Order: sequence, then structure tokens, then C-alpha cells
Amino acid sequence: MKLSRYSLAAAALVLASILPVRAQGDPEPFFTTKELPDLIRSLPAPPDTLSAAFTYDIMRYMWGKTQRPDSARAAMARRDAVWNYGALLGELSEPFGLAISEEATPEIWALMTRSLATTDQMRVAPKAFYHRKRPFERFHEAMLTGEEKELSGEGSYPSGHTMRGWTAALLLAEINPSAADAIYARAWEYGESRVIAGAHWQSDVDASRVAASIGYSRLQTSPAFRAQMARACKEFRRLRPAALPADGRDAFVLLTEAVPDAIFEIRYFSTYNFVGDRIDGYLAPVALMTRQAADSLHAVSDDVMRLGYRLKIYDAYRPQMAVDHFVRWARDRRDTRMKESFYPDLNKNVLFPRGYIALKSGHTRGSTVDLTLLDAVSGKELDMGGTFDWFGPESHPDFCGNPDTGVYDAAAAARSPKGLSEEQFRHRLILREAMLRHGFKPLDEEWWHFTLRNEPFPDTYFNFPVG
Repeated sequence: MKLSRYSLAAAALVLASILPVRAQGDPEPFFTTKELPDLIRSLPAPPDTLSAAFTYDIMRYMWGKTQRPDSARAAMARRDAVWNYGALLGELSEPFGLAISEEATPEIWALMTRSLATTDQMRVAPKAFYHRKRPFERFHEAMLTGEEKELSGEGSYPSGHTMRGWTAALLLAEINPSAADAIYARAWEYGESRVIAGAHWQSDVDASRVAASIGYSRLQTSPAFRAQMARACKEFRRLRPAALPADGRDAFVLLTEAVPDAIFEIRYFSTYNFVGDRIDGYLAPVALMTRQAADSLHAVSDDVMRLGYRLKIYDAYRPQMAVDHFVRWARDRRDTRMKESFYPDLNKNVLFPRGYIALKSGHTRGSTVDLTLLDAVSGKELDMGGTFDWFGPESHPDFCGNPDTGVYDAAAAARSPKGLSEEQFRHRLILREAMLRHGFKPLDEEWWHFTLRNEPFPDTYFNFPVG
């Protein structure tokens, strides 16, 4: 749609009537609205409702609704709907590699909030000018995030959340370029969350990433911004976690000695794992744990032996170099050799945003173990209804039942093509309850993963090799 002089004049009147007023205590923008690029002039108009582009918008809205039954993705979309700086920066802190807050990182916080307060101004005029109806309004359907009252009547184009999220990613990637891939991957999902929620059309989201880039380029021209960026970078270098301990192995023991009745299949020493290669730092097919965790695991082994089972251990202590290997693999979108075996239902680009791969792992602190159960007589693994390191909701302990009450949900199992049988659910409970009895805590996403509650090194990430 080409804008006429009349349209642009009207836009100017609209803009004049809706210029935001900064409240006392709000971050001070680097530029006023009038000093920023005009997105009405810069971006194309949203798609006409009779166009092929709008047909695609509708298809993407329908796609978004198919994502809502995924509990992890739905939870992410709900978190991404929260409209404040702290919530957004909290989501991006993990891929960034440092927790961001006003108290802990004041210079980074000042840079982010002042920059976002600047670029946030750019979305106001096009929203009012186009006044595009949102998906939930057009279809008269409920949103995933319950924002109907808040968003009704507010223009859909562009997406303020997406623009804010992508701008934040550009800024954080400038501070920490080594984490750029992970930051952008999470920010991309942040924008897609608005399609899944029913708040925005895909074309709103796509245009908003361009709008964020326009605003980011304008920020670079501000001397005050460049000075604040320099202070933020200096703060990051100062606060970045110190070099990992080169050793510390004296606090660890071999599990073959500490838990002699266990069976071991160290997957990351082999090539049968989600990467498809032997993982960095695994020099031998052995498992190590802190002495305290190993003692507790020995008690678990004795417990399950009395029930007729044996522990089978896949992984325990994991050096940081191994975690770094996972991160490199996750950023290489072309390497999908093991997709069919471990993540057939997921695109690789969601592994960071959904937490399957992270920059840090509890395993690296030395008191976490991945394991299952064997029948002590037959030597066969108990059927847990899923394999170790399977990426998907089927691995969640609460899949097809409540692990805290022990109640199996037959209806949920029937609804899922990979639903657990009651026997499979009970097998998971046997392992879980034995681990909990002896001081371990579970992970919400993996039935096989447990960490000693009172781990001796809660803040230390080791990097000596396994061997």
C-alpha cells in the first residue's frame, strides 16, 4: 500500500496526539520520538485481508494454536507475555551467560532499559495509524495468555513484544558476541510466542524484527548510548564467571567403587547419544560423583536391590568442556544425524529456548546423575516408556500422571500417541521414590535426572576430564 500525502499528514496528526509522556522514574531515552525513524514511512503496510500474505498469517495463527498443548512451549509463551524489563531480561539472561538485574548489573541494566525505552517509542504511531485487528479479535477466540481485556482495541502492527525482544537480543549480543547464537535463538522464540498466544499475526512479528534493527542502528549514533555500552561491556568483563576450577577431582570418587552393584553405560563416551560423537572430556567409560552424592547413591542402590532391581547409570559428573561441546552442536543447525533417535518431533532451533541445551549444567557441579533401573534377575531394563536423553514432553515425570501423588492419568495417556501404560508410569515412580528417599531431588523435564539436595558444590562448575 503506497501512502498518500494525505495519509502521511494524517499520520503526523495521529502521532502528535499519542506521543508517550515519560513518567517520573522511567528510564531516560537516548532520543525523543521525533528524533527516531518513522516506521509508518520505513515499513510496508500490513497485508491486505484479501492478499496471499494474509492467508499465510491465518495459517500461522492456526499453527500457533497447535503449539499450545505443548506444556513447555505454552509456559514459555505465558512468560514471554509479561510486559516489563525484568521479565524479558530474565529470559535472556541464561543464553547471555550472566544474570541481569538492576542491583547485580547496574550498567547493563541502564543500557538495556534506556535503549528499550527509546525504541519502544517507535511502535506507538504505526499501531495507532493502521489500527490492525488482532487475531483473537478477528476470530473471537480466547488467547493463550489471557490478555484479551488488556489488548482489545490496540493495534496489532507492529508487535511491541517482538520489537523489544529483538532489540534486547541485538544489544546483548553486542556485549557478549560469543553467546550471540543462543541469544538470537531465544529472542526468535520470544517473538513466535506472540503468534502462539494469539496476540499477533506472523507479519506483525516479522516486521517487528526489522523495526528493532532500525531502532538499534539509530541508537548507535548516540554518543550517550556508545558511552553506556562501553560501561556495560566493562561491567560484563568484570562480572563474567571466573575461569572454571582446573581441578577439584580430589572431592570425587569412581562410582564403580562407590556403588559396586550398579551397571554402567556411559553414553557420552560412545557415539550413541544425541550428538552422534564421543563428547569432549570423556576419556574413559567411567562415572564420577562427589563423595557425598556417591554415598547417597549407594544407599539408593541397596534400597532398589531389596526390591529386585539394579541401577543402570548413563552419566554423572560432566565437565564444562562437555557442556560446551553440546552448545557448539546445538548452534550447528545442519547437524541432525541423531534427530530420529532423540528429537524427531522437534526442530533443532528450539533446543536452547526450551532448555534442552544450556550454557551450564548441574552435572558439572558433580552431584547429579542420569540413571534407570534393571531387573536384577533378567538384567533387562525396566520399560520406562521412553529412552534416556529423549527431547520431548514424554520425558517429563508428570507425563500421563502425577508423580507426587502416584496417580496415573489414563485419559491423558489415551490422548497422546506416545502415552505411557500404567506399568511404565509405575516403573518411573519406583526409581523416583527411591531417589527421593535418599536425599535426591528430581528435574521436571527428565524422569532419569536427579541431583543431591544438599550438594557440596552448589556454585562450582568443574572442568577436569572424566577418566
